[in-house]
Amino acid sequence: MIRSPLVSLAAALAIGLLAATPAPAQTAPQPAATPPGYTAGQASLARAPYTLADLAGLKKTLLFTEDDERALRQSRAILAGQTGAILDVWYGFVASTPELVYFFKNNKTGAPDAAYLAAVRQRFERWILDTADARFDQAWLAWQYEIALRHHRTKKNRTDGTDSVPEVNFRYLSALTIPITTTLKPFLAKTGAPAAEVEKMHAAWVKAVLLQTILWSEPYVRPGQF
Repeated sequence: MIRSPLVSLAAALAIGLLAATPAPAQTAPQPAATPPGYTAGQASLARAPYTLADLAGLKKTLLFTEDDERALRQSRAILAGQTGAILDVWYGFVASTPELVYFFKNNKTGAPDAAYLAAVRQRFERWILDTADARFDQAWLAWQYEIALRHHRTKKNRTDGTDSVPEVNFRYLSALTIPITTTLKPFLAKTGAPAAEVEKMHAAWVKAVLLQTILWSEPYVRPGQF
């Protein structure tokens, strides 16, 4: 299997974060049925400010088709047993990128907050399966809006009771589409799917991640301009 340079870089530098955080970041089990702070589908979530019509327009603009949805569904079975390893690579990338580690900083110590990183990891792991399973309905939109608020100063840190920086800067939301999807591609190929199917699944993931990060940007945009 050919590993991309970004995968190799992230994996090699993962030790930088692991040295500063407890071992569970490397050895986390498969995601629990309900990770702490995971509230997808709950009635307590605010209704999203975007509609199903808005979503349809975005999907059309992204060339996101039913074939892409099928490719996402196909990817779930492939990725389900690899989520821990995928998170090792993603957290390794964060560790090698000070601009990203900053958003997990403990304000009192100035160091990465190990508990915060571990809590987010559990939900991030579940997010992999949620992306592959996405039904793109109103409940899904409500969860995307909640994730958006948790990146924005509206709700960042509240879920885990963390004393960290107040928000994730807007410019990093869509930018993360590239490292997330680039490093995911080798995992899509790992179980021996034909190259053409791997390409379809990867293309679907690029579209799905970009779609979500666009939705997560809503709280940062002036009213009426999203």
